[in-house]
Amino acid sequence: MAGRQSVLVWVGIVAAVAIALIPTCTTAQLDPDVYKKSCPQALPIIRSVVEKAINLEARIGASLLRLHFHDCFVNGCDGSVLLDDSANFTGEKTAFPNLNSIRGFDVVDDIKATLNSVCHGNVVSCADILAVAARDSVEILGGPSYSYEVLLGRRDATTTSINDANRNLPPPFFNFPQLLSNFQSHGLDLQDLVLLSAGHTIGLARCTTFRTRIYNETNIDPEFAASLKQGCPSNGGDDNTAPLDSTTARFDTDYFKALLEKKGLLHSDQELFKGDGSDSDNLVQHYANNPKDFAVDFGASMIKMGNMKPLTGSDGEIRLNCRKIN
Repeated sequence: MAGRQSVLVWVGIVAAVAIALIPTCTTAQLDPDVYKKSCPQALPIIRSVVEKAINLEARIGASLLRLHFHDCFVNGCDGSVLLDDSANFTGEKTAFPNLNSIRGFDVVDDIKATLNSVCHGNVVSCADILAVAARDSVEILGGPSYSYEVLLGRRDATTTSINDANRNLPPPFFNFPQLLSNFQSHGLDLQDLVLLSAGHTIGLARCTTFRTRIYNETNIDPEFAASLKQGCPSNGGDDNTAPLDSTTARFDTDYFKALLEKKGLLHSDQELFKGDGSDSDNLVQHYANNPKDFAVDFGASMIKMGNMKPLTGSDGEIRLNCRKIN
């Protein structure tokens, strides 16, 4: 916890403004022991399925982390991102930030089916599955120091909105003020922005998300840009991918180190470090040099994000199938 406290000195004013203007995230009726009696095997099962999936394809860890993020940023952490289109709504899967991008739904299906069988009924919510699978992915790819306790008891949304997804998910071309404003609108602050963006220490990005950066921007290492152009031509190749940092299958602080060298893959990533001595710069430099602080503080921000507007009590439902309402 010392790391988070020490860097808060840099962001005190911003945080104070955010707290004054934005309602804080609520833990509502969430509790880490929700399934201790109803299905004590729940968390080990989720971990087992996630680990098996990552062993087959390391990238799936990044995909599961991203699913949780994209779920929470659209009307709270309610599993709405998992819903397929229906006669009553167009889901979030085809929203601009998600189209041909978010993945991992089959793994969630496997987790849910296994839980329904072992728990002898429909006990664990899809929203909770996303929260736990994200934590497990980070720990599996980063090691025990990246573990954190997930609060549980979320229920699942019975509706979804493509328009809300388009409005609420920050795209990769956002500049710094837009990014900070977006995060503050969700009750998060500058430190959360820097920490949660570091989820990009794992995974890949499509050429279409970074083409403008490597061909038009100056805040980028020239050799880095040139190497990326080989796999991302100025025209075509939209679905070609590049690693988000140099250790794409390991959750670590290389993401921050890359920003210091102007090697952030996405425009939105490099916006966090401009070399102008800003609070954001200071946070990036701190975490680049203090991996233990990053591990602790990243977990704290994930818990904070995971507590955004959960459905609890009698709100929502627990879906039998994560892709459709009961």
